[in-house]
Amino acid sequence: MEETNYSRSALNRLDNSPKTKAILTAHTTTDDEKVSRSMEVEPAEELPTSGRKHTTYLDKLRLIRTADLRKPNGLLGMVTRPLIFLTFPVIAYAGFSYGSNLVWFNVLNGTASLILSGEPYNFPAWAVGLSYVSPLVGVAIGSLYTGLFGDWCVLKLARRNNGVLEAEHRLWLFLPSLLLIPGGLILWGVGAAQAINWFGCVFAMGVIAATNTIGLQLSVSYCIDSYRDLSGEAMVTVILVRNTMSFAVGYGLTPWVTNMGLQNAFIVAAFAGLLQCTTFFFFVKFGKGLRIKSVPRYAYYAEQIASSGLVH
Repeated sequence: MEETNYSRSALNRLDNSPKTKAILTAHTTTDDEKVSRSMEVEPAEELPTSGRKHTTYLDKLRLIRTADLRKPNGLLGMVTRPLIFLTFPVIAYAGFSYGSNLVWFNVLNGTASLILSGEPYNFPAWAVGLSYVSPLVGVAIGSLYTGLFGDWCVLKLARRNNGVLEAEHRLWLFLPSLLLIPGGLILWGVGAAQAINWFGCVFAMGVIAATNTIGLQLSVSYCIDSYRDLSGEAMVTVILVRNTMSFAVGYGLTPWVTNMGLQNAFIVAAFAGLLQCTTFFFFVKFGKGLRIKSVPRYAYYAEQIASSGLVH
């Protein structure tokens, strides 16, 4: 089927044309006139329509059409704005928070087969795959925590703030991650190095998956709550940061664990995860001020996106 394009500017010109206004004025009647004419049947008047040239089959096969060349090109803005949004501290932090939480699940994925299929567990391939039921449960618990409990929590905080909901209120939900991220990493890596029971390792998989879910949902929500009118392209910025961090750790994981050993590597990972998680305190304190300072730029880019017809 041929692609259908609508020109909103053309429709606006049609609605504001003198002929259209005259027709609409002619049909404007008082209540008494409506009653007197209720039994009358009038022929419908045609609204003015713009001339349309018949499109031939060969025209439909063209790679480039002159009408398309006259349209404003919004591609350049769509490419550059996500990079510009890196200068918004809140958006950059949301990407960092998303990526740093995802990194630990990547670390888990990269070492799961190494740990569970090796000594002393000797899991066959199907058992290693079956152990991922634990992350599935962890994701479900994390979703319930950030969803049902999270909404209840931010509403409580909003009531204490004279009924005003701030985007930073949701960041307080990171508090359990201060214990769960380092605890899950130590239980997984150090526990495996000390040959704890297999259930401890599988339980740690669920804990790490839950913290991953908490981190990504809170990071995305914080970004959208802060810059709702930029949310579509701001999410591109968040994903760029996330993917860069996820890509980088994949190449460094194997030599890291090989050179340091499981125990030392995951002790370092636990403290790095704890340090990463504490960054939310900075934005709880200063996030609102940073958002206020970005209001002029926020308004500028929101208007730019709206004029391009990209408002969600």
